[in-house]
Amino acid sequence: MVVFGIDPGLANTGYGVVVRAAGRLAALDGGVIQTPAGVAPERRLAALCVRLRELLVEHEPDGLALESLFFGQNVRTAFAVGQARGAVLALAGEMGIACTDYTPQQVKGAVCGSGRAPKDQVQRMVATLLSLPEPPRPDHAADALAVAICHANHAPLSAAREIALR
Repeated sequence: MVVFGIDPGLANTGYGVVVRAAGRLAALDGGVIQTPAGVAPERRLAALCVRLRELLVEHEPDGLALESLFFGQNVRTAFAVGQARGAVLALAGEMGIACTDYTPQQVKGAVCGSGRAPKDQVQRMVATLLSLPEPPRPDHAADALAVAICHANHAPLSAAREIALR
């Protein structure tokens, strides 16, 4: 199973690609899609979609997992993240890729065992779980890999529950 994880943002969208094979997880790719500052939002979202489409075509994921929107103190940032999420969801829908949302607490709990883990602990645990030589940087890439790990570990359990309920 190949899972594409997304940590959405208008300026910086983290992405991480994880594969589960023979009961083990491995990272296939990860990084950040940056959009140009000082450009209209629709142009930034278009740039995000162009690069994301290239990555999705390259990796052919079985599913896409996104970190859900967290409303903090900055409403403007939350709207920009929501716009990026919408662009990602629309592109995935167009490409026929199933999407799943996870809260930041679910992701941290799946990777670190605690929904309140700090960012540096998430980075270290992602490196450990994926047998990486060092923690992934920047934190947007680490967060996206964490989202992918969360889904890769959660999806088989969800499928088993569905089968059991039939």
